[in-house]
Amino acid sequence: MILPSKHLSQDRALLTVGVGILQHLGQPKTVSAVWEELHRRGEEAQHSATPLKFDQFILALDLLFLMGAVQLDEGLLRRKKP
Repeated sequence: MILPSKHLSQDRALLTVGVGILQHLGQPKTVSAVWEELHRRGEEAQHSATPLKFDQFILALDLLFLMGAVQLDEGLLRRKKP
């Protein structure tokens, strides 16, 4: 589920979704704002046969948190600086 496989397309792998999340975090945002932007972008692109689901978004966010790539500070999601 983290990486694409025979049964999981590349655009739904958690690492790919995580990259999309990081691309939307140029500035701190709420989790809901990031979700809405990603969801809207997915609807506009419509290149994927299956739209991104909220549970996939949360799992990708969990992965980024476990990797130390993001942090939640005062209700805002931020990219962690290396």
